[in-house]
Amino acid sequence: MAALRAGPFRRFFIGQAISLPGSWMQSVGQGWLIVELTHSGTALGWLTAVQFLPGLLLAPWGGLLADRFPKRTLMLLTQSAMAAAALVLGTLTVTGRVGIPAILGCALVLGIAQAVDNPVRQSYLIELTGPRLIRNAVSLNGVLINAARAVGPAIAGVLIVAVGIGWCFLLNAVSFTGIIVALWTLPAGAVRADRAPAVRELREGFGYVRDHKDLLWPLSMVFLVGTFAAEFPITLPLLARTTFHGDGGTYGWMTSAMGVGAVVGGFVVARRESVGTAPIAWASVLYGGAVTALALSPTLPVAVAALVLVGVGSSAFMAISNATLQMSSEARYRGRVMALWSVGFAGTTPIGGPVVGAIGEHVSPRWAVGVGALSCAVAAVSLFAVARGRARAGAADRGVSVS
Repeated sequence: MAALRAGPFRRFFIGQAISLPGSWMQSVGQGWLIVELTHSGTALGWLTAVQFLPGLLLAPWGGLLADRFPKRTLMLLTQSAMAAAALVLGTLTVTGRVGIPAILGCALVLGIAQAVDNPVRQSYLIELTGPRLIRNAVSLNGVLINAARAVGPAIAGVLIVAVGIGWCFLLNAVSFTGIIVALWTLPAGAVRADRAPAVRELREGFGYVRDHKDLLWPLSMVFLVGTFAAEFPITLPLLARTTFHGDGGTYGWMTSAMGVGAVVGGFVVARRESVGTAPIAWASVLYGGAVTALALSPTLPVAVAALVLVGVGSSAFMAISNATLQMSSEARYRGRVMALWSVGFAGTTPIGGPVVGAIGEHVSPRWAVGVGALSCAVAAVSLFAVARGRARAGAADRGVSVS
């Protein structure tokens, strides 16, 4: 909890605590609305791809903006845009005028705003806390996101059953006032005085990661796991409806169970100072094992229990990889490095989303989840090999033999 003693981070934390549950309500409501209208896993995959395609294409530019312009101003713009999209979708839904084009259009606006917001948000944390508290701040931020994942979907499940999907979107629009008010009280954020042409700076960011293996390997595995294991907005609705024959409430509670586990995982990571390749590999083992248990769950209660463990593993993998990259990157490149981290977790959905959705629809939701478990296993083996190679190289430099 040390990072909460920093006043700017504490205000940012409170603002997010008000806003983030609404974002998860939107996510659950949007996914269930598509399932209700189309009954198609492929359509759900394409919806997710539309929302996250901007992250794949624009997040590196968002990272460049984070390095060039005041982060508070950028976040005020992105949060306002997301609030407007939620308000439009909610109004259309409650008035009975919503259709697939409207859903996709609002998802695209959300995706564009998030493509800028994610790298700005990640690189802003270290400026609100300082380098000494960044690991704790990253973990606490993850705890908050995942607490919202536990609360927001549960509220969404109740709203869907009681008053309709549209209220998920309308309440999300209102919740953005929390973070917008908090942002007005925060410092503007550091801005670099030295600027080269934008395309050149973008290339420099890619080159910086390529030349630093302590960044390249963790980022590569984040891309792999993000592409296939983090597609829960697609796999969970299919599991809820097709495998366990549930409704919107079932989906909400499954998502909430994952959020509860992620909160636990975030607190555990916040109490430790584990960063580096080997800790990320161990987090991959935990994440992959939990996803495997979910894929093999014979009943809904077993699946819910497995989702708690999935949340723990997901939170650990995200927090440790995030802190490792922030601690390993120079300040002048940090926005662009964290943009690539954001692409790895969210921007790869346009690639993995349709694939996982098609597997879930045409083969089985269980197999769709199993593909994610396999990606975690590959990531763990690769990162353990890299960590062992570095240990051997370090021992050789010291004249020590490593068996």
